[in-house]
Amino acid sequence: MGFSTALSGLNAAANNLTVIGNNIANANTVGFKESRSEFVDAYADSLSGMSKTQPGAGVRLAQVAQQFNQGNVELTGNTLDLAINGEGFFTMAATPTDINSHVYTRNGAFHVNKDGIITNTQGQALLAYKPNGSTVAAGFSTGGLTTVSMNTGAGKPVSTSKIDLDVNLDASSPAITVPFDPLDSSTYTRETSVTVYDSLGVSHKMTTYFVAQTATPPTRDWTAHHYITDNPLAPVSIDTAPVPAGATLTFDSTGKLTVPASGQVPLAPFVTGTSAANIVATIDYSGSSQLSTTFSVNAIKQDGLPAGTLTGIAIDKEGVIFANFSNGNSTPLGKVAMTRFTNPQGLTKLGDGAWGESSASGSPIIGSAGEGTFGSVQSGALEQSNVDISKQLVSLILAQQTYQANSQTIQTEKSVIDQIMNLR
Repeated sequence: MGFSTALSGLNAAANNLTVIGNNIANANTVGFKESRSEFVDAYADSLSGMSKTQPGAGVRLAQVAQQFNQGNVELTGNTLDLAINGEGFFTMAATPTDINSHVYTRNGAFHVNKDGIITNTQGQALLAYKPNGSTVAAGFSTGGLTTVSMNTGAGKPVSTSKIDLDVNLDASSPAITVPFDPLDSSTYTRETSVTVYDSLGVSHKMTTYFVAQTATPPTRDWTAHHYITDNPLAPVSIDTAPVPAGATLTFDSTGKLTVPASGQVPLAPFVTGTSAANIVATIDYSGSSQLSTTFSVNAIKQDGLPAGTLTGIAIDKEGVIFANFSNGNSTPLGKVAMTRFTNPQGLTKLGDGAWGESSASGSPIIGSAGEGTFGSVQSGALEQSNVDISKQLVSLILAQQTYQANSQTIQTEKSVIDQIMNLR
């Protein structure tokens, strides 16, 4: 019995050495999770049950359990390198064309393959939720998973629909009583321009002319005339009253804009004269004032965009993948699908930094980064192996001593038997 007990100890120590060696070998493997050998003692069964004086029968291996504690996150600067801070796995398709066969990994070293699909070095495709529209606000379809393609083409133009114009109109400006003429600078007080875009991305110059009116204390009116090139854009009336040539802006005695109350002036459509749709825009003056200082344009912006070309991608901490275009627009391509398990130690080890679902792991729980207990995603970084080299070296010494001690047990048993056999 002594030989078998010592032999089980040798096998256990050899297994432990192998596991520790594997940990050390993968100390620089991205997303690797260290393992530990878990042993239990063994006893021989008997018909009378376990005796208080019955010695043990050695040791046996219960399992080699991987430890899914967080590894250090190292910055790489590569946008497609992704690290998970917290719980969860990247959900991968076995191949870009077989998206229903899933494997799971913590190795986020991704790249774009020849077909423009985001994959890893094993050719497995990163799976994500498909966007419902061209903005994050439109949400993502969580009912199914898809691969992420970088074949986005050109950035689509956006027709201008809103213009924000915050100005200060000089309260000391004299009233102008002659009819307005955009070609005669003496018929208006000030003017400013902004570039707007139609549905084809063609730019147009929109100019606003401000005309000071005679004050009627405690208020004063200004008239704003809006032109695109030579085409006047009269404000759109919201009732049956005649539409004036320009928009009336009324300021109170403190210089605050009171009319229109919302600060917004809907403009008549601008007919482009091409296959582009009409430009239908609203100009917002809500941040404007009338103070006795020099005329100034404090803010001017519009929401239209020309056509653009792809300049790169960006990935936020919630796993949303954006395509960035030269026109300043960003379009979501998908949202990284995350998966977690009730018992990750029950996952099947597939090698190449991947795991598979098993009965012991429980069913996969699908979600998104930063949602519930799922960790966040960090772009431009990789999670390193969670192996602590110094700790493994100490464990290696202890495992070696255990192996030598069990060898000594066998040597002692042999010596005892030899002595017995040599008795005369």
